[in-house]
Amino acid sequence: MITTAQTQTLLASIILVAGVSTLVWLGLALIARIAPRASLAMACANAAAALSLTLHALRGVLPDALTQWPADVLSVASFALLGAAVSGITTRQLVWKPGAIVVAGAALLLFALPDDAGRHWQTRIVNGAGAGLSLAAGTSAWLALGRRGNGRRTPAPLTLPLFLIALLMAVRCVESFNTPGPLPGIRVPTAFNLAFLWAALVLTLLQNATLAFLVLMRLILRIERLLERDSLTDTLNRRAFDQALAHAHAWLARGRGYALVMIDMDRFKQLNDSLGHAAGDAALRQMAKELQPCVREVDRFGRLGGEEFCVLLPDTDIAGAALVAERMRHLVDRTPLRWLEQDWPLSASFGIAEAKRGDASADAVLARADAALYRAKSQGRNVVQA
Repeated sequence: MITTAQTQTLLASIILVAGVSTLVWLGLALIARIAPRASLAMACANAAAALSLTLHALRGVLPDALTQWPADVLSVASFALLGAAVSGITTRQLVWKPGAIVVAGAALLLFALPDDAGRHWQTRIVNGAGAGLSLAAGTSAWLALGRRGNGRRTPAPLTLPLFLIALLMAVRCVESFNTPGPLPGIRVPTAFNLAFLWAALVLTLLQNATLAFLVLMRLILRIERLLERDSLTDTLNRRAFDQALAHAHAWLARGRGYALVMIDMDRFKQLNDSLGHAAGDAALRQMAKELQPCVREVDRFGRLGGEEFCVLLPDTDIAGAALVAERMRHLVDRTPLRWLEQDWPLSASFGIAEAKRGDASADAVLARADAALYRAKSQGRNVVQA
């Protein structure tokens, strides 16, 4: 037999979980500074849900004006904030305007409805809006996580709790159409309410845990990126490039070749001596930016040190590398550095080499590319040599 104590205990448990989750997300946002805007939105979503359920629990104790309309609006707002947080975590853009429009529309509709004893339409509006917002958030997150980023794929099924929440809200909305007479409140000990509260408790825990996992994964990816990126040009640093080169050479024995394009900015010391090191840094950043359109997703572009860069081109022969290098040379040559109201011409020399089956290590390929670069320098710079 289902008792009132069971539903009240479950309701209190959900409020407790949402309250604790609010504090955890506030800590991530304000203290740890991990995805602060998205974490703050999650904190607000949990706080709105906890306050809404608290007002539901106090119906009959406090005046209806304080427990009905405010509780319903807070419930819709919690779903809107959840959607904004999910977009902030998965796409790094806090999309809040559509949710705000839904909350405002639901609030106006709820305010205009007569306060009948059945509360059927109130339930349909709140749960229908919650289902729609959760479904939209889940779909957007699924698409965002399904895209390839940083060379890996984030498991899109992590968004499953959002779809389950949407389903739960839709079921409660449909249930309001199948219930004749006054609609029993969430505290009433019915089989449907008991199942609904258990599902809500599990999904509240699961959703918070899943989003916390995504936030921590985002932090780990950011740390990994900082460890493998050159801080000045945002290209791979020497260590990360050497690892990519060793990996490419390991595939050489399996028939997958590669080529290297060594790049060295011309007269870089002269630029530094004439305009200063800040101008030299700006020139390196500009050159790296100019070369990016020539780099495919499978390629690896790294800074070896100073003004020297290298591009690893998998599945590319010497002729293909020459075409890439010539395009790069043209892009660098056509855009001078604008510094202190004057233009400083930029150019670079290129040495290319193709990996051969007899190469014992990637160092042999790198040495040939470096030798070709040296010949390019000796032939007057701003040329491509193989």
